[in-house]
Amino acid sequence: MRIAACTLSLFLLAGVALTPAVAQDQMSHSSMATAKFGNLPVIPKCGTMAVASGDPTKGGATLMIKAATGCVIPWHWHTVSEQLMFVAGSGKVEMKEGAPVRLHSGDFISLPAKNVHQFTCAAACSFFLSTGGAFDIHYVDAGGKEISVDEAVKTKAKAPMKKAKSKMDDMKM
Repeated sequence: MRIAACTLSLFLLAGVALTPAVAQDQMSHSSMATAKFGNLPVIPKCGTMAVASGDPTKGGATLMIKAATGCVIPWHWHTVSEQLMFVAGSGKVEMKEGAPVRLHSGDFISLPAKNVHQFTCAAACSFFLSTGGAFDIHYVDAGGKEISVDEAVKTKAKAPMKKAKSKMDDMKM
């Protein structure tokens, strides 16, 4: 079964609220302090999420995400673009092609569709993730071949992708 197809139904199974209780033509508000966060079977248990707006199973949405220190979302890609707006903590996004980017409170990063990347939370992370369409995740191995969620998440695969070393790799988070 394709990972993308599984992801959509897993929002329902995981008990993550899919849509806020506000009509689309009205102002909406979401609070990380009061949101009901839940685990998704397609991401490591060290990360939880809640929907801030939209319906991630049908189209563009904004998710509130929390990740524990040391949490790694292994190498993966998404069908659509995503944007991360960091609220608290610090983390690192590594791209298969390109230098790693360190993220701190107030930082923003835009990731194009289908670009292989990995996320590491260095210090208790909270951020908003906005998608350009329905949310999916496709995990890949060190060679870039798509692998199952079990291989990537449940076995905690953290094999590094082959990429050029940069000066940022030597910096502490």
